[in-house]
Amino acid sequence: MAEGWARHLKGDTIEPYSAGIETHGLSPNAVRVMEEAGVDISRHRSKRVNELEGIEFDYVITVCGHANENCPVFPGKAKIIHVGFDDPPKLAEAVETEEEKLEAYRRIRDEIRAYIEELPDVLCDEKEGD
Repeated sequence: MAEGWARHLKGDTIEPYSAGIETHGLSPNAVRVMEEAGVDISRHRSKRVNELEGIEFDYVITVCGHANENCPVFPGKAKIIHVGFDDPPKLAEAVETEEEKLEAYRRIRDEIRAYIEELPDVLCDEKEGD
């Protein structure tokens, strides 16, 4: 969802990539709630970080605790920033109805959007806070 929002909202100033330390596939619920917001991520795919080797990043933003704790080393000047969002699939496991599952995804979708809307300014603020 973060890559989708970054491309949709900031594609003219940010070149976003999304990858994880594991692949879990593209969640149909994530696709659905992003489509509700007017962003098509149906062609995105789950990638591992090693698929992005050779790209020099300015910033690496981890969005879940597991990734933050196990973040690989990135060569060069990449500044690693952790922004903790709840994990939508885990939230969805804790509820019973399909609508409750979608509500969990919608909440995280909207939190991610709010963060992305503040880019790149929020990165400068976080960098100064070190």
